[in-house]
Amino acid sequence: MTVFPAAKINIGLRITEKRADGFHNIETLFYPLPFCDALEFVESCNCHDPDSLVVTGIESVGKPEDNLVIKAVRKLRERKSFPGLRLHLHKVIPPGAGLGGGSSDAAFILKGINRLYGLGFNDDELKSTAIELGSDCPFFIDMLPAHASGRGEILTPLPRALLDRHYLVLAKPAKGISTGEAYASCRPATPSTPLDTIVCSTPIARWKDSVKNDFDAFAFAREPLIRTLIDEMYRAGALFSLMSGSGSAVYGIFQCKPKLSALLKEHLIWQGLA
Repeated sequence: MTVFPAAKINIGLRITEKRADGFHNIETLFYPLPFCDALEFVESCNCHDPDSLVVTGIESVGKPEDNLVIKAVRKLRERKSFPGLRLHLHKVIPPGAGLGGGSSDAAFILKGINRLYGLGFNDDELKSTAIELGSDCPFFIDMLPAHASGRGEILTPLPRALLDRHYLVLAKPAKGISTGEAYASCRPATPSTPLDTIVCSTPIARWKDSVKNDFDAFAFAREPLIRTLIDEMYRAGALFSLMSGSGSAVYGIFQCKPKLSALLKEHLIWQGLA
């Protein structure tokens, strides 16, 4: 079976509270994009062989056995039995980008194995497994636009038409941003108006005034090119531009396909309709 784990962007990101368990509560809007990795899995020749993973595409960091895909398979094996697997992950979504690529890979392998082997987990049960792998993993079970709170696992659906017929451009500096360092730098605060209220009641061209990413200051200091890419998006005619997640990818939302500057072309990782 082959599945295609998709990326997401964050429309705004607020850090609202430091939790007793060391994590942070957040508020954000997750929005899925048709920008995907490819993940194939087949049964091992001997069903009792240990699971194995090969990663191609974008150069990966770390050992395959530490990849979230293998960790997700192990989590499922704690709950149900199924044959040993050979897995091939072709990475297209860059790591350290704030696009949720690793979390999406993990969620999609949970869904794929559950479907192929009829394990019988419903979506809520898959989400409870997914949250053990990453705070944004549960979003990728449904893959529907959502307001997210808590660690990112409390999801409320948004109108799917929010970005319909809009063109998106993603650009990324070569340098990534450490999610752990980004969270350590933040100062939690409770917003006065919920993010979904602002986004759903305000034209996209006016989001710039009120939709922010709390990691911006830290990310801009670590990699000034992030701010430059946002500025370039606006020069190209973007209605709205922001860094996604903890970075370092930047997205621009346009009415139609824009003419990109040389700098945006140099750092382009994806463009297309939302």
